[in-house]
Amino acid sequence: FFFNDTATTEIYTRSIVGSVRCVQETDTLARTRFNFDNNGCYYATSYSIRDRLLESWNDTNLHMYKEDPKRVYYLSLEFLLGRMLQNALVNIDLEGKYKEALGDLGFNLEDVYEEEVDPGLGNGGLGRLAACFLDSLSTLEIPAWGYGIRYNYGIFKQAIRDGYQVELPDYWLSRGNPWEIERCDATVNVHFYGRVEKYNEGGNERFRLADYDTVQAMPYDIPIPGYNTFNTNNLRLWRACPSTEFDFRSFNAGDYFGAVKIKQKAESISSVLYPNDMSYEGKELRLKQEYFFCAATLNDIVRRFKKSSRHTWANFSEKVSIQLNDTHPAIAIAELMRILLDDEKMPYPEAFNIVSQTFSYTNHTVLPEALEKWDVALL
Repeated sequence: FFFNDTATTEIYTRSIVGSVRCVQETDTLARTRFNFDNNGCYYATSYSIRDRLLESWNDTNLHMYKEDPKRVYYLSLEFLLGRMLQNALVNIDLEGKYKEALGDLGFNLEDVYEEEVDPGLGNGGLGRLAACFLDSLSTLEIPAWGYGIRYNYGIFKQAIRDGYQVELPDYWLSRGNPWEIERCDATVNVHFYGRVEKYNEGGNERFRLADYDTVQAMPYDIPIPGYNTFNTNNLRLWRACPSTEFDFRSFNAGDYFGAVKIKQKAESISSVLYPNDMSYEGKELRLKQEYFFCAATLNDIVRRFKKSSRHTWANFSEKVSIQLNDTHPAIAIAELMRILLDDEKMPYPEAFNIVSQTFSYTNHTVLPEALEKWDVALL
């Protein structure tokens, strides 16, 4: 009923109320009318809309799977999405009906809008451009997915203390994000450090990584509705998780901090947008962020491509187009080469030909300070 022009305001009112009454385990509020304030109304309204967007999201993905068109994958280290509630209501042309439905419940839609916390996933034009691209791709009904990082702490908050501006952490996830879906079934292993081994296979020299550290990439999906269309694309954000939550041996030995060291080290990868890279440790973390999300994304893209029996490597670039937003995801080019050579055992000329026809690049500036450089020792 969600996109039905004949649906009455009462239907939307019941949808909001249903999100209030449902249990917490289903990501809704488990509240009653006695403790239902503007903030609770925002979450109930957001869940009401999101759950219906997921219907069109599933139908869109099913349609794309059946039709098998060329897909666009947009990689960006930043996404400044803005407030998603108003954007969703305007795009699906239900702002007026939800305003009336909330009025029947005693709430003002403009006040509910103010309860939303902007996702701290970017800090400038780079991130806003990426968000606009996603909106446009959905509106134009282009099969596309966005990929990025789900930072715990995004763009900083500003405050004035004793007449001076101070920067404070922006933990935008403190109350949760009603628009995202955690996808535990699509977790990807990303490897760091280790050493490269040479081996021979069928007379060909091959390479593989050994003695590496593993970090799990947990995907979170956000539906991106187009304007005045049923088409709903997806933004997949990766969160870094440890492969081992807890070192029980270290804990029993009295090393309580060491017992959670692996967990903290892994989670630091997706903790902060743009860590200070003036130090070696900062440069290392920045590079790990970029490789982490590029490796997880390419694993996801290749998995989806191989899922169809109609696909062969010969038509990879005919079915997959990867757009890089500035220099941050550039390491994805080398990672796809590694996947084709080491994992898929492809000859170098064939792999190079596929990669060279798959990637496109958006350049934002040629200023030296904006073009990233990495020490060979880091790589």
